[in-house]
Amino acid sequence: MTWIVFTFFAAFMQSWRNAFQSQLSLEVKTLGVTLARFLWASPIAALYLVSLYLYKPAPLPHFTPEFISYIIAASLMQILATALMVLLFKQSNYAVGAGLAKSEALAAAILGLVFFGTSLTFLGWIGVFIGGIGIFLLSTTAGIKSLSLKIVLLGLACGSAFALTSLWVREASLALHLAFPYSAAWVLLLVISLQTLLLMIYIASTDISTLQALWQRPKLTLLTSIASCLGSIGWFSAMSLQAVPYVKTLGQVEIFFTMLISFLWLKQKIRIKDGVGLILVALAAILVMWV
Repeated sequence: MTWIVFTFFAAFMQSWRNAFQSQLSLEVKTLGVTLARFLWASPIAALYLVSLYLYKPAPLPHFTPEFISYIIAASLMQILATALMVLLFKQSNYAVGAGLAKSEALAAAILGLVFFGTSLTFLGWIGVFIGGIGIFLLSTTAGIKSLSLKIVLLGLACGSAFALTSLWVREASLALHLAFPYSAAWVLLLVISLQTLLLMIYIASTDISTLQALWQRPKLTLLTSIASCLGSIGWFSAMSLQAVPYVKTLGQVEIFFTMLISFLWLKQKIRIKDGVGLILVALAAILVMWV
């Protein structure tokens, strides 16, 4: 059950990454906050991979066209997903934004069923339904009558983008045909490196002031990258061992870390309705895990 340990670790670190990004988004543009997630992560990922080989030598991978296509798809989709999540933070408070982004678990179950052969039992679909109610509650700004369609669509788009990223990451790990955890470590390094390169080139050529803004906030940028990379190590490792819908539904424990960070560190208030929505999303995760 190693994947469970990695999932809990990933959820904890992702909660902090989201918190750091939420703070950074108050002063830095969306693409800059997105880049902060990857900027210092590549060296950490490289160190992790080298450490694995020093600890226990293993064969080097063979990169097939299929594998490369998964890496490119996952890299681009995660950039889009992160940008959408930052936009969510600008629309709502941290806990609600992160809660909406967690529609990823439900999207992974549905997309996995349609495109990747993953099936859900009747109990699993009950979990999907309950999670949908939770997302509905989180998407209202002042009660059901004031439901914000914009935030609902933004949250679902963000969750779906993250879900597709995860599904392609798992396919890439399986395509390498390496033992655990080497396959996950290679995928992590290549995905993060490509994302950093693409974003750096685009931002440097279109808005150099955004890079300057990150340079002026080194501590928060570094913390975002560290939390992101450590969380990705957990996610990528777990998804190389277990199907994505199961990993992501268990990863809903992030909701509770999110609530604690939002209340204790960011000093944001969580309304009862928001708390109920978050709990329903977490309950959906438990139900899906039982299938």
